[in-house]
Amino acid sequence: MKIELKKFGTTLISRQNGREAFAALQPQLTALQENEILELDFEGVITFSPSWGDEFLSPLLKQYATRLILMNTGNPSVKATLELLEKIDQKPFQRN
Repeated sequence: MKIELKKFGTTLISRQNGREAFAALQPQLTALQENEILELDFEGVITFSPSWGDEFLSPLLKQYATRLILMNTGNPSVKATLELLEKIDQKPFQRN
């Protein structure tokens, strides 16, 4: 399953917005098969804050671990936030 994060906006900031985006994603995740990969595509995302990422990505990393693949993570804001979250969660994100 592929999720384009730009559907949540191009400026992904604040804990509250991250929490709301995570809640909005939950119905889609029920359709995810047990061995299916969950791809999150950052294409089009301009700003990505650690607080939004912590509310949205950290629970997904905990739940899906190696089945979670991040795509188009070259944006400096995305890259810096992912590196910070990896240090906090002490788990690496899989990138494609």
